[in-house]
Order: sequence, then C-alpha cells, then structure tokens
Amino acid sequence: MRIEKLAPARWLATILLPLLTACGPTDPGAALRALGEFQDGLITFYDATGAGNCSFDPSPQNLDVAAMNIGQYENSAVCGSCAEIEGPKGKLRVRIVDSCPDCPTKGHLDLSRSAFEKLADPIAGRVNVRWRLVTCDVQGPVRYHIQSGSSQWHTAIQVRNHLLPVTKLEYWKNGAWVNVKREDYNYFVEPAGMGSGAIKVRVTASDGQTLEDTLPGANSNATYDGAAQFKAG
Repeated sequence: MRIEKLAPARWLATILLPLLTACGPTDPGAALRALGEFQDGLITFYDATGAGNCSFDPSPQNLDVAAMNIGQYENSAVCGSCAEIEGPKGKLRVRIVDSCPDCPTKGHLDLSRSAFEKLADPIAGRVNVRWRLVTCDVQGPVRYHIQSGSSQWHTAIQVRNHLLPVTKLEYWKNGAWVNVKREDYNYFVEPAGMGSGAIKVRVTASDGQTLEDTLPGANSNATYDGAAQFKAG
C-alpha cells in the first residue's frame, strides 16, 4: 500500500495530456538516449494510477509508470524522468511518477500492473531485471505548472514535459539568479514568493543544458509552455 507524502494543503496540480504520453513502450522510431549504464534491479507492481509523490494527476490512458525506490528517489529529483527496463518479455520505457517507501533496495522499481505484465508474468510477483535511465519521448517544449494556491507571496513551480531529468530551477531577482529549493513532492518552492509580474526562470538538466523562459506571473494553477526543449544529444 502506497503512503503518499503530499504537498501542504494537498495542493496537487493538473497535468497536461501531452505529458501523460511522455513515456511508454520503447518505440524503435522514437529518440532514445541512454543517460547511464544498466544496473541490476527488481520489479514488483502495485495499483498505480499515474499519481503519487511526484504530484502528477492520474494518467489512466498511459500506465507505463513506476515508483522509484526510496534511496534513488532523491527528494523527487527523478520525477518525470524515464527508465528503460529489460525483462523476460522484452523492453519497456516507463515514467517515474512516485516514490516507494516500502522499496529499500537500490534498483527496485514498483510498476503499475499493466506495465509489469509487459515485462513479466504477474504471477511471479518479484522479477529480477536490469534498467537504466533514458530520455523521455516527449513532444513540444518544456512546461511550467504553477501550483494551486501560489501567489506573488508564496510561489511553487513544477517543470513538466522534459526530455532529460531536471536538476535545478532558478529565478532572476535583483540582477542575479536565485536557486529555488526542490521539495520532495516535486515542486520548486520559494516560500517568500517570486514577486508580482513576470518571472524569469532558468532550468538545468542532468547533463548541464539550460533553458531560460519568462512566465507571465505566479498565477495559481496555471500552466505555461516554455520556448524550447532540451536536446537529446
């Protein structure tokens, strides 16, 4: 049973449909870049909906999703990233949407039942596999979601639809970039707010690429397209 650690006041955002198809079965025609070496792992399954500690909404039309073991969840740093898993039945690319507090072993991924079935027989329950982080098969630019309840006095931003894992978000204040703390429910939160008017942000990917965008403001429950996407290679 998943124990979900939520944002204060249970502020869960609405995720756009394009993100819900970000990862799925590995398509030979889809761009895929390995982001690390294969590691030995273990897969189990639970009643996943696509929601969870990463603060995404349920994605019933795409349940190729997984919860990351608590040790490799890294305070939500893997949220929205994708993993390619090699199991007895073949390969599958899944999106990380949750953490698994009951998975203490490094390499353990807890999948939706439907994702597990694509890799192994569910009757097995626990199956040894190997997996690696890879790029996600996303369409369009990165997106930014302003958490419900945000304002100029308390601002929380989530980065979505990213090809690569996101490691940092900063905003421009008084002529300098200010690093924003990432909470374990996958929002970058500035408790004192980012002020009124437009917000200039910079996001950094796991390979050091950066993207800069200007958001209209800290408008509660709003989602904005960025100008570009990270490059695959």
